[in-house]
Amino acid sequence: MARGHGSTEGILKPGNGHLWIAMVVLFAASIGLQAARDRDRRSFEPAGGMLWLQSGVTVKRLALGYDTVAADLYWMRAVVYYGGQRLHDVSSRNYDLLYPMLDLVTTLDPRFTVAYRFGAIFLTEAYPNGPGRPDLSIALLERGIERDGGRWEYMHDIGFVYYWWLQDYVRAAEWFERAGKAPGAPTWLPPLAATTLAVGGDRQSSRTLWQQLRDSTDIDWIRRNAEHRLRQLDAMDQLDQLNALAERYAAREGHVAQAWPELARGLGLPGIPLDPAGVPFTINPVTGRVGLAADSPLAPLPSEPRSPGTVPVPRRPS
Repeated sequence: MARGHGSTEGILKPGNGHLWIAMVVLFAASIGLQAARDRDRRSFEPAGGMLWLQSGVTVKRLALGYDTVAADLYWMRAVVYYGGQRLHDVSSRNYDLLYPMLDLVTTLDPRFTVAYRFGAIFLTEAYPNGPGRPDLSIALLERGIERDGGRWEYMHDIGFVYYWWLQDYVRAAEWFERAGKAPGAPTWLPPLAATTLAVGGDRQSSRTLWQQLRDSTDIDWIRRNAEHRLRQLDAMDQLDQLNALAERYAAREGHVAQAWPELARGLGLPGIPLDPAGVPFTINPVTGRVGLAADSPLAPLPSEPRSPGTVPVPRRPS
């Protein structure tokens, strides 16, 4: 993980070193206490929550040179906050403090790579699994580029946000091309930019993107997220095939299949097909369409690619 380094030069002077260390410990403990409170915030805090210190400059001053320690603590708080909101009832989830927390983390440690890349993923997740703010995700990554020497990973991730969440394939290709020119960029990035611009967001291009992300990252969480998206794409391929079979059955029999036993017998299937997560597919008894079960870990599936161009940014319902 790329990290910044705070300097203690001129702070721990002879005669008052223990005092300063004690102050740092108390400061760190206060942040840790706030993080612990966040784990059960519902019993004593309003639904929106509160972030007492929102100025990165102020927090840096209070950190007394221990910027990376404070960044670690605020990063843990951001992760706890994000995960805690996802455990709330859907109607009460509120991610308003996520970006301010990430801003504090990356102000304290401008080279905190995981905070930029994880934070960008957290911010893009559509409500109710996240705030649905790809615009803030892009803003966070652009700050990372400014502060950390133009890492190709941040440029790639911005391209990914434009591709996957905004479905703006022109802007995505521009960022992939820029990433491909950055120092240390992998050889597959320039061709990826050309492919994105030529074919837009077809499913095979999406699969290639997620495969490249999975195979190129050294961060386990990002790798697992990529594998999850690939399984979703596999499920979409399966649904296409199964619905084509269901339509042929309906054309032959003159009515749609209302349940799997009927369709399985009619098609000679050995049983109910399972999605890539091992959960049986469902059948709508009215339309005969095969679908993903609501309780499948792969639900909900992503929307199909649209025509090139920016689509409205999804927001949390008011």
